[in-house]
Amino acid sequence: MDLTEGTIQEKNDRAKRMMLWFGIISLIMSFAGLTSAVLVSRKREDWMQDFEMPSAFLISCVLIIASSFTFIIAKKALKNGNRSLTTMMLILTFGLGIAFIYSQLHGFGQIVSSGYNFTGPTSNVTMSFIYVIAAVHILHVVAGLISLLVVIYNHFKQKYNATEMLGMNLSATFWHFIDILWLFLFLFLSYLV
Repeated sequence: MDLTEGTIQEKNDRAKRMMLWFGIISLIMSFAGLTSAVLVSRKREDWMQDFEMPSAFLISCVLIIASSFTFIIAKKALKNGNRSLTTMMLILTFGLGIAFIYSQLHGFGQIVSSGYNFTGPTSNVTMSFIYVIAAVHILHVVAGLISLLVVIYNHFKQKYNATEMLGMNLSATFWHFIDILWLFLFLFLSYLV
């Protein structure tokens, strides 16, 4: 299909999808750079070998997976015309996203309780990478929560229906991406630390 064909609305929709994918690709490249730095740095003599990831980080994995399922249910409910279920699942997705961030911050607290800080005499390169990678991911979850708030607002304004779901689809794609990204990062860090 020629990208110059179609109505103005179809062209705008394609442009919005393309912008989202450009953003996701740039995020992949950013996190690829961070994970590459971890791979290089783990050869250092001061790299920790036996640190166990905080249990709160594992809990955050469960929360983020659950949030993807609630977003999927919200989309299916909207396609089936069930607005009340859509509302409930969108709000639950948002709540799970907030719980994810809380769990991450609790994980930082667990790291500090173990005696490791981000900087200073009780820090090391391993912990600094864990802090940076998790914090940068949290920023992207915040961006996902903002997009989810826009979706919830538009849903209440009845801008979405079974045939008009672009905003919800874009938000869901980004949300699922940051979910999968955290699972990858958690497994990556768990294996290397």
